[in-house]
Amino acid sequence: QVQLVESGGGLVQAGGSLRLSCAASGRTFSRYAMGWFRQAPGKEREFVGVIGISGVDTYYVDSVKGRFTISRDNAKNTVYLQMNSLKPEDTAVYYCAARTVVAGTPKYDYWGQGTQVTVSS
Repeated sequence: QVQLVESGGGLVQAGGSLRLSCAASGRTFSRYAMGWFRQAPGKEREFVGVIGISGVDTYYVDSVKGRFTISRDNAKNTVYLQMNSLKPEDTAVYYCAARTVVAGTPKYDYWGQGTQVTVSS
């Protein structure tokens, strides 16, 4: 089992940057691909991106490509979301999640409590 705690959210002006962190408990962090999601008020939760176990492979939703970067430090049991050139539409609660694979199907089993990011125009 993995427990996840996000931090680093806050209020930033459009064009600014923030770096979110997601600290994981447990000794099996390096076994999980890690995803970032976000949920804006009144909207469905949205996938942002994912990083593979080794940290080499990443994938992002089109709306954040070139602006957001996911990285991880397995020695510190932490995954990061670097967000640059922020836009007001990036305002949301951001969540990290650990992904497992069950019978060949990826599934995000473990979630953090979320951290609020607000981008002012």
